[in-house]
Amino acid sequence: MRGNVFIAGLGLIGGSLAKAIKKAHEQAHIIGFDVRGSELGLAEALNIIDERALSFEEGAQKADLIILAVPVLKTEEMIKTLAELPLKEGVLITDTGSTKSRVMKQAALLDRKGIAFIGGHPMAGSHKSGVAASKELLFENAFYLLTPGSAAGEKHVAMLKKWLEGTRANILVVTAEDHDEMTGVISHFPHIIAASLVHQAQKYNEDNPLIERLAAGGFRDITRIASSSPEMWKDISLHNKEILIALLTNWRDEMNSVLSLLETENEEKLYHYFNDAKKFRDGLPADSKGAIPAFYELYVDVPDYPGVISELTGYLADERISITNIRIVETREDVFGVLVISFQSEKDRLRAKQCLEQKTTYDLFLA
Repeated sequence: MRGNVFIAGLGLIGGSLAKAIKKAHEQAHIIGFDVRGSELGLAEALNIIDERALSFEEGAQKADLIILAVPVLKTEEMIKTLAELPLKEGVLITDTGSTKSRVMKQAALLDRKGIAFIGGHPMAGSHKSGVAASKELLFENAFYLLTPGSAAGEKHVAMLKKWLEGTRANILVVTAEDHDEMTGVISHFPHIIAASLVHQAQKYNEDNPLIERLAAGGFRDITRIASSSPEMWKDISLHNKEILIALLTNWRDEMNSVLSLLETENEEKLYHYFNDAKKFRDGLPADSKGAIPAFYELYVDVPDYPGVISELTGYLADERISITNIRIVETREDVFGVLVISFQSEKDRLRAKQCLEQKTTYDLFLA
């Protein structure tokens, strides 16, 4: 497709969308804007954008497609600004926020002027941030949810899908309400629970500092999402407040039920509680990306001798397999292996497993 694509917000998501659009549409002209001058300059230096906008207003008025890749509260402010600008006729506007109901209510300002707004949420991310971490295939096989406004017809949805075809994502159209409920259950709520587990460990650690060391294993893994941006999750939580209050109320009731099972020592019901959870969890799809970025980790049960880590990484380097992280697990309860190697994709993890199986006799496990 041909046209000016204005991306406001050149972080991981904005940068990755710019790369995907440029790859699929060679005649697209990418205009970038970011309040962080360093990110804007880096995006230009890396040829992720073709032009930098001197202001948000300037970039928006040139655009055929506007992508708001900024935090959800900032998105609302930008929509208000867009509603007051003389935009190009036929301009299409979308965002990338993690909540949709409040954004779509604000987008009514655009709907009333006949400007097509389609809420968007690419459900993929990374443990790195900034435009330098952007990847052309960040969204490949991920779900990308769209929530069209009242002024956006089927032709506008089809047009946005065409613009986004380079993401190679699974694009679905849902209502804003359904979006917020689904993401609340499988993304927003788990972030609150992870943070609460960390807070509990921190309190107990004040009396027993050994807890911090023991938490370096499986506990660290199941609470890793608590390391996400506090600013971003504050905004998301407030935006999706109603859904989260309902989920937390249900969670409180469920924990009271578990408490009762423990107090009465109900072995049968406790068994079914864990078994039902295991069966549902084991049946979750393993070949597609979800709302929370996945770790592609390989656990290697290695002997403790000098040079063993460089030996393993050398084998992987020979096969040109990239490693994103490597760490040693000190506590091994419920965790297979002592060396944990992280990769960018499932493909890289499987290649690494095959490589090390051929080169070593160590036990290897996929988490």
